[in-house]
Amino acid sequence: MSTSSRSQSPTASWALLPWRTRISLSVLSKLTDAARRSDGTVNRRLMSFFDFRSSATPSAPYKGVTTSDLTVDASRNLWFCLFVPSTTSSSSLAVVVFFHGGGFSFLSPDTFAYDALCRKFARTIPAVVVSVNYRLSPEHGYPSQYDDGLDVLKFLDQNHDALPDLADLSRCFLAGDSSGANIAHHVAVRASREILQVVKPIGLVSIQPFFGGEERTESEIELRGAPLVSMTRTDWLWKGFLPAGSTRDHEAANVGGPNAVDISGMEYPTTVVFVGGLDPLQDWQRRYCEWLRKSGKEAKLIEYPTSSFRRSRPSWLLDRA
Repeated sequence: MSTSSRSQSPTASWALLPWRTRISLSVLSKLTDAARRSDGTVNRRLMSFFDFRSSATPSAPYKGVTTSDLTVDASRNLWFCLFVPSTTSSSSLAVVVFFHGGGFSFLSPDTFAYDALCRKFARTIPAVVVSVNYRLSPEHGYPSQYDDGLDVLKFLDQNHDALPDLADLSRCFLAGDSSGANIAHHVAVRASREILQVVKPIGLVSIQPFFGGEERTESEIELRGAPLVSMTRTDWLWKGFLPAGSTRDHEAANVGGPNAVDISGMEYPTTVVFVGGLDPLQDWQRRYCEWLRKSGKEAKLIEYPTSSFRRSRPSWLLDRA
């Protein structure tokens, strides 16, 4: 965390957030806390009452975007929501493959907030957005989410006619927030090992990625009472996601740590990492960016000192789409 952002107490910084944001984060924190059981399972029934969902709009555009759901593998409920801007002057649009957040355990592409976010991406970039419904932990732990993400890329590579003609898969961006950004990273690593004929991941947008390790960083300690991503909550999420007996220094969590995968020789996409000054995981996010650079990859860090979760459109993605 920068000196300027650490000059204020966590309570004072939290007060700078818009009141609606504070209320939303507080409510979501209490809801996920109530749904997390002591035995490591999730009360899905409780979550279903409060996880408000949006419906696809394939025939009539809503807010300038049409949406439809496409199945990749019904046996594991792997599907994606396709967002296409209804009016655009371009004959070719980049494709954004987006992974939602939720600590690997919560939410989905049709969760109201993520539906609104992906509609905004599709309309304002503009781009064709593929929002992936991956399996959730703890019912499906590591590496299920990474497998699902890669399989969506393979599906698009083999079934590119499933997208509209203006979708240019040679300009494919992987993107995600929180755990979705973690998934985007690991899918990028896996995709670099594959021979994809049509899909070419050229960029990665990592919005406050969910990484960690056994070490307690300065930002985790200073912001330990933060909503959603307190140490108590993140420890629970990692335990439900990682293989039994693993520590948080597993390569899935501590990507630049002692068990890191060597990506120096891979065709890893150019990356931008967004960091919020109220996010307890910000030290891990900066380390991720530094590790990418040390591995010889192009990576840019963009910080918002008084933000917790920033969900405005990334200008970096706009510039390259």
